[in-house]
Amino acid sequence: MAKRKDGKETKQKLLDAACSVFAEKGYRMATITEICRRAGANVAAVNYYFGDKDSLYVAAWRQALQQFLAGMEETSADLSPEKRFGFMIHRFIVKILNIDGHRSNFRRMELMELANPTGLIDEAWKEEIAPRRQEMTELIRKIMGPDVPETAVKLCEMSIVNQCRGYSLLRRSRVDFLDEDELTPECVNRIAEHTTQFSLAGIKAIRDLVE
Repeated sequence: MAKRKDGKETKQKLLDAACSVFAEKGYRMATITEICRRAGANVAAVNYYFGDKDSLYVAAWRQALQQFLAGMEETSADLSPEKRFGFMIHRFIVKILNIDGHRSNFRRMELMELANPTGLIDEAWKEEIAPRRQEMTELIRKIMGPDVPETAVKLCEMSIVNQCRGYSLLRRSRVDFLDEDELTPECVNRIAEHTTQFSLAGIKAIRDLVE
């Protein structure tokens, strides 16, 4: 039993260390040696638990994503599409702007992957991210109505998601252009509310253009 517990702890330490190293250096610059050093494990442990660097990267990416998504439960179907959309945007931006510790790893890993794709997480992306983006797309469809072309709906979803992603580039120590000294929870809430209203106005404007 002790050996099994130790093995589980070693595997978790490797995953935690991998998340940090991949987030800091990206897949290509990260080394198994550095990951093992931080985890206090040997290279053989990576081979035993994960097989190779590629598989460790995918496992670390999945863990970082799950930690990032923790608490982002689905919205109630009883709410209007606009209200559900607002809650979804608010949760997403709060996660992006209040990230720390484990949760920050996914945002950095995602940016690294977008800048220099590895091709290793395509399946994980389809399984983990695609359903959540589909939820957003379906909400936008309900707001826009059944007669709007599917391409217009998907372009709206893409514009909104990338608008939210852009906030990850904000400096957390100072937000001078918002007349704020720091990124407080109140400031984050204002950003989320603005983004919701801005996005809803854009969705409805596109709807009116194509009708």
